[in-house]
Amino acid sequence: MLKISVVESPNQRRLVLEGKLIPPWTAELESVCEEARENLGARELVVDLKDVSVIGQKGEDLLAVLLNEGVKFRGCGVFAKHVLRQLARRARAQLDHT
Repeated sequence: MLKISVVESPNQRRLVLEGKLIPPWTAELESVCEEARENLGARELVVDLKDVSVIGQKGEDLLAVLLNEGVKFRGCGVFAKHVLRQLARRARAQLDHT
């Protein structure tokens, strides 16, 4: 299960995730992100992964797409930071080969 909470502030719209980022909830996060991008104005979209316990392959793929689209990530524990570092390295390697 994945719980997604939306927290609004003057500077950002934060999506706080709790649980497992695996199918079918990856599709739910993708949908919520699309909706969250609407009417952002000058605010940034931030995904908080602090309480994510599992990230499956589809979840990693979605996070890579969001990372490449400029979405910010905050509140990450050791596990999520490791996954994001791996995704950033993979994205840099792909850029180096193009």
